[in-house]
Amino acid sequence: MLKIFSGLSALAILYFAVSSTSAQVNSEWTRAYEPFRVAGNLYYVGTYDLACYLITTPEGNILINTGLEESVPMIRTNIETLGFKYSDIKILLTTQAHFDHVAGMAEIKKDTGAKMMVHEGDAQVLADGGKSDFLFGGRNGFAPVSVDRVLHDHDTISLGNTKVIALHHPGHTKGSTSFMINVRDEKRSWRVLIVNIPSILPQARLAGMPSYPNIGKDYAYTFKALRKLEFDLWVASHASQFRMHEKRKNGDAYHPEVFRDKSGYYASIDSIKKEYDKRLNEEEGN
Repeated sequence: MLKIFSGLSALAILYFAVSSTSAQVNSEWTRAYEPFRVAGNLYYVGTYDLACYLITTPEGNILINTGLEESVPMIRTNIETLGFKYSDIKILLTTQAHFDHVAGMAEIKKDTGAKMMVHEGDAQVLADGGKSDFLFGGRNGFAPVSVDRVLHDHDTISLGNTKVIALHHPGHTKGSTSFMINVRDEKRSWRVLIVNIPSILPQARLAGMPSYPNIGKDYAYTFKALRKLEFDLWVASHASQFRMHEKRKNGDAYHPEVFRDKSGYYASIDSIKKEYDKRLNEEEGN
């Protein structure tokens, strides 16, 4: 069975292996994990490695990512363990339209009647269950999800007293999206970045490919955009990408400050940028 690696290039290798056969899905993608409060009204309700986030408001809740289809009961249990109602999910969002982050969307949408919102670059992929994915093209498919609102860069998603800003960070998928949110706890406010780390899949040709001619330019844009963001705390699409387990040594205690780690954030981006430059030079014969 595959293992989650701490290195981001290793994460790309994991994707490569998973694209070959669903039987190789990492056990840590479906392993249960206790839900916890990240900061303010932002909570982690995902699995051991596939990050799912619940944003609670007086008018209902927002769920970002779902993990695999078999993880839906676990997500529901995690939400209820925190004292919230599964049926109160009103909006569904995702950081990227790959099966490990959206395969449970169709079921949760059906259960709750929530509105699915996704960046225009991933809208068709979500609607056809992965068939139009520029790399996988139907492999690692998932139940199609009807899209209620197509998002664009810097669009605002509002619910109750909360506003979430969608930030388009393409490359890993055409519609990869990070989210910025201001939350407040009993002591202070926090500006939180839920980032889609732009890991590079081994199958991608960064110099361009028929199914994604501008992939190299999109990655280059994303690296620059990520470095310009201002935030207090950051988390990501995979727990391993922001070293969640290492940071949460205090168990159930509420310590949002452990997710500051800006040096770790910049190191992650720089590491992938270095890999990008190397791959692009190799493809161009330099």
